[in-house]
Amino acid sequence: MEHTRLGTSGLEVSKVVLGCMSFGDPNRGTHAWSLDLDQARPFIRQAIEAGITTFDTANVYSAGTSEEITGRLLGEFARRDEVVIATKVHGRMGPGPKGGGLSRAAILTQVDESLRRLNTDYIDLYQIHRRDPAVPIEETMEALHDLVRAGKVRYIGASSMWAWQFAQAQYTADLNGWTRFVSMQDQYNLIMREEEREMLPFCLDQGVGVLPWSPLARGRLTRDWDATTRRSENDAFGGRLYRQAEESDRRIAETVGAIAGERGVPRAQVALAWLHHQPAVTAPIVGVTKIEHLTDAIASVDLRLDAGELERLEEHYVPHAPEGF
Repeated sequence: MEHTRLGTSGLEVSKVVLGCMSFGDPNRGTHAWSLDLDQARPFIRQAIEAGITTFDTANVYSAGTSEEITGRLLGEFARRDEVVIATKVHGRMGPGPKGGGLSRAAILTQVDESLRRLNTDYIDLYQIHRRDPAVPIEETMEALHDLVRAGKVRYIGASSMWAWQFAQAQYTADLNGWTRFVSMQDQYNLIMREEEREMLPFCLDQGVGVLPWSPLARGRLTRDWDATTRRSENDAFGGRLYRQAEESDRRIAETVGAIAGERGVPRAQVALAWLHHQPAVTAPIVGVTKIEHLTDAIASVDLRLDAGELERLEEHYVPHAPEGF
């Protein structure tokens, strides 16, 4: 497994980030397809054995049980200084003003809850899980800065928003001498490339690392176009994505399949390899529910596509309305 710096920060991450939304109590929250502690154990173990060092979750995933499982299993298989733990804050975890959102009160409350569930003294990368329009960005950025100063958080990151909003947050931090975001976690894959217009160029210019979520378009790039899975049939959030599918999307997926056939590799490896070729991308966040999902993600780092293959993968793209904010 290769490792790299997260943007121009000093934080080193693996070229594949293991997304831990797949792990959690299926009876809590909205992820009925999630894997419980014993089911998740072989995935975490194999990821660490393969050299993956970076694990991403969120307080809201499976009502906190994703953080609990992630923290416990990382404690079983690695020393704390060997892994990078990333989690997120914003989603509602309970009633009242401290139960969700990005107010100072909510952030200071929720970080302690995440630390408890993860069984750690600090979080390597603490990310805001979208913007909170009800809270001034100054309040959010100062609260995050205070977490860094207190040692509870090492670095901070953001997730899907308009590029102007991200720029506003960064320059708010600059004007006040607060901590800047070092990463952007956004939706980016072969059939959703709208971030190439503004967000990715801004991240490249500013030295911000990019950690794409949904790198396989919720599996649409890994199987026959009309095929379904248990997750696709029971994923409330995912069901709101990729509904504007164009005929061009099908052609892109078919091209992924054609190149995979020519290379003799699974489709997921080709779709992820394309992301590894993108200059703004640091590492895709890959969720797994089968061992082959993990092995494909690991193998994609070493799959080099030639210029002709990259052109074939990109030629059918048409503009889409941004989604997932």
